[in-house]
Amino acid sequence: MTEVWGSPQSDTGEARHTPGTPCWTSLLAHDLESIKDFYSGLFGWAYYSPGPRQLGPYVRATLDGRDVAGLGELTPGRRLPTVWTTYLASDDADEAAEWIRCCGGTVGVGPLAAEDAGRLVIASDPAGAPFGVWQGQRMPGAQLSGVPGTPVWHELVTRRTATVVKFYQALFGYQTKRAETPDTDHLTLHLDGRPVAGMRGVGAELPRERGPHWMTYFEVADAEAAAARVTGLGGRVLLPPRQGPGGDETTVADPEGAVFTLRRSAR
Repeated sequence: MTEVWGSPQSDTGEARHTPGTPCWTSLLAHDLESIKDFYSGLFGWAYYSPGPRQLGPYVRATLDGRDVAGLGELTPGRRLPTVWTTYLASDDADEAAEWIRCCGGTVGVGPLAAEDAGRLVIASDPAGAPFGVWQGQRMPGAQLSGVPGTPVWHELVTRRTATVVKFYQALFGYQTKRAETPDTDHLTLHLDGRPVAGMRGVGAELPRERGPHWMTYFEVADAEAAAARVTGLGGRVLLPPRQGPGGDETTVADPEGAVFTLRRSAR
């Protein structure tokens, strides 16, 4: 099904995403061609090229001709880790960058124009978790959700939610709902009464090599079969299939080490 968040229209006539909603997810890899093969084998993605090239070669991943995610290539010689980045929608990327600085975050890239697609910011919150801000113009964001191969959920994994929740609330005005499970540091972020993302504090269990980060969840038809497909394509299973709060889940890494979670959502 097609996602439609909010009423303002983009330059293409598509509804824009409500500010604060995860609207896009993007991966910068060292070997773009190889990583394209991995994800097309896993999710059946096709690719549209060229995409915005301010940060290097970039393609949009599509299903049935609709944009679902982005893949780019890191500058040769830059040994940065390969990670999925969650982008939060904004009506004004420049204003969001100022708010990020004022609220204790760090702006690493931008604000800059991605050709006529939109304006972007890449930043990190006060605990160090990287995220993006996207002001959509010709490209409001993902055009498809709820089917296998599409991002279905985004969750911030950090040490303590209390250290960063006010930062995100100041940026986007989220309402929060705490998990009912005792001794669980887990919040759901809401906009206009609708859940849009999660926030989970894991304390000392936070992976030292990753630090605080946003986790992208991709919908699959069968979590166990998808995990087997990951290993067959050269990736790794980090957490075997299990029952999570949103459905059957398995956490995996692609051949370059980018971590993400596969979910068969509970119906």
